[in-house]
Amino acid sequence: MSAPSPGAPGTVTRPRSPAITVLMALVAVALDAAFLALALGGVRALLAHHRALALLGIYVATGVPLALLRPVRDQDVVRSNPDPWWRLLLLFLIPLAIPPLSAYGERVHAAALPPVTWLGWLGLALTMTGLVVRILAMVRLGPRFAPIPALQRGHALETAGPYAHVRHPGYLGSWLAAFGAMLVFRNGLAMPLFVVFSWLLAVRARHEDALLETHFGDAYRAWAARTGAFLPGIGRR
Repeated sequence: MSAPSPGAPGTVTRPRSPAITVLMALVAVALDAAFLALALGGVRALLAHHRALALLGIYVATGVPLALLRPVRDQDVVRSNPDPWWRLLLLFLIPLAIPPLSAYGERVHAAALPPVTWLGWLGLALTMTGLVVRILAMVRLGPRFAPIPALQRGHALETAGPYAHVRHPGYLGSWLAAFGAMLVFRNGLAMPLFVVFSWLLAVRARHEDALLETHFGDAYRAWAARTGAFLPGIGRR
């Protein structure tokens, strides 16, 4: 398990209708497009930037299934370890800010990375890989997935699929997607934000590990001894 549940113990959350969920996902991509257009100098500049358009295409292709997967059923939270409001806000805002800030850096030639063509396409590949990993993690968890670390009634420890190799594949996916979005524009202006985002994910992972160890005891410790936190073999406990 690497995932979380909203609300206080005993809270039951119900999913939105699929139509509204898809609409919200598309609105989110439209906001991404607006921020990128602003950063690149206008809609024409965005339409002429092939890597930016490919990035938006990836967001559409993965954003809809990601939105539909959270949460998929009613959830009855029995124990939670919520983040403080400022950490949740940063976890939401930083991934949103990294692409336009990197695009702006490319436009004004600030903090440029090596201007090799393959670097931008590598960024797209990492972004796509990260979001697919996140989708696979959410599919594996099913109704156990939610936005803050928590346990639901009858919760089972997930140790199969991507969780057979790492304890936090969803967070790994988010990290890869953020890093990839920065490389798309071959620019390091957003690097400080990316470092903060990496730290926030590591803090959340530690809190989640503590919650799981308290609840599952030896079963969790046996799983943690053979899996890395974010990468196989790295961060075993």
